[in-house]
This record gives sequence, C-alpha cells and structure tokens, in this order.
Amino acid sequence: MSDDFNMSMRKFLKQVGVTSQQAIEEAMRNADATAGKTYDAKMVLTIDGLDVEHVVTGTIKAAD
Repeated sequence: MSDDFNMSMRKFLKQVGVTSQQAIEEAMRNADATAGKTYDAKMVLTIDGLDVEHVVTGTIKAAD
C-alpha cells in the first residue's frame, strides 16, 4: 500500500483510539463506576463505499 494510505489510516486509527479512550473515561466518571467492576465493550467499524463491518469485543475493568 502507498505511504499516503498508510498515513491516513494511522491518523484515523489514532483519532479513534484517543477519542474512544476519552469517551470511555468520561462515561466511567459519570456513572461513578464501581471499582474493579468489568464492563462488556464492543467497537464496530464500518466504511462507507466499502463492504466493511469489523466488530471488536472485549471487557473494560473500572479502576480500583
């Protein structure tokens, strides 16, 4: 793949990571999340114009 493609993809993924972390942290604060409790999480990636739907699931543990 081209350098332009790699750079645009990395920029997008960095934005996804940073903004997702901020949203999760804010939600945990607003919910006054119970220390040590785990939450099921799901991230869905879709791309308009391409037949892409990628799902990632996992758990997030509230801070102690």
